[in-house]
Amino acid sequence: MNLNDLSKISDNFRTTEKMPVLFLGHGSPMNAIEENVFVQGFRNISKEIPKPNAIICISAHWFTKGTFVTAMDMPKTIHDFYGFPKELFDVQYPAKGSPELAKETAELLAPVLVEEDHNWGLDHGAWSVLRHLYPNADIPVIQLSIDYTKPPQYHFDLAKKLSKLREKGILIIGSGNIVHNLRLIDWKNIDTVGAGWDWAIEAREKTNNWLLDGDFQKLIDYQKQGSFLQQAVPTPDHFLPMIYNLGLKEKSEELSLFNDSLIGGSLSMTSIRIG
Repeated sequence: MNLNDLSKISDNFRTTEKMPVLFLGHGSPMNAIEENVFVQGFRNISKEIPKPNAIICISAHWFTKGTFVTAMDMPKTIHDFYGFPKELFDVQYPAKGSPELAKETAELLAPVLVEEDHNWGLDHGAWSVLRHLYPNADIPVIQLSIDYTKPPQYHFDLAKKLSKLREKGILIIGSGNIVHNLRLIDWKNIDTVGAGWDWAIEAREKTNNWLLDGDFQKLIDYQKQGSFLQQAVPTPDHFLPMIYNLGLKEKSEELSLFNDSLIGGSLSMTSIRIG
């Protein structure tokens, strides 16, 4: 980033202390309307960090060919699921967008082509957690998509280009799940905190150790780590948002875990705070 880039950001957002970075294990869409230990964890973390000027969310549910950023004034609330109660479909999260932040984000990520999007909005990976962190929907939110044609190392390196935004009060949130295998859910224990298949328990323990030890390369190379992680991450969509967060961590920063539990046998709600 050059001085002109920093000046553009300064024009729109006041300088702040470096904002933390969050990865949120969002789990079931029902967490948007249920009361449980995980939504309490979301509320608690929002009280521990400064109120942001704006939010960039990298959600597991916007998986695209190429990279896009939402650039509308008022993003719609997307109910991108089915089979849930009407109460969930009635939820709206009327946060404003930020065309200015979208433009600046696209410029920061150059030479990667980031196209401005006016059709998407806020999917449930974003609003189902944001409504607990910031229930008044009074903070502008944009989403950055995940290019499914690129490997994890690409996403880790791309995220680094966003680091200066943290000094302008921008909260960068990744939303997904580290362990996420919907085909192997134990429905009898879907609401049992701590319930996990043996491979899921191993995946949680080892990924947690790598996170806390700063051994991020093993996470970037997750496909090489053994069958336990292949079962935990059968597709990359819910895993890659975390890779963005790890790319933003500086060596001196602390990494801590919260909501660190398995549920339903094959899902982890483990969430991460950096800084």
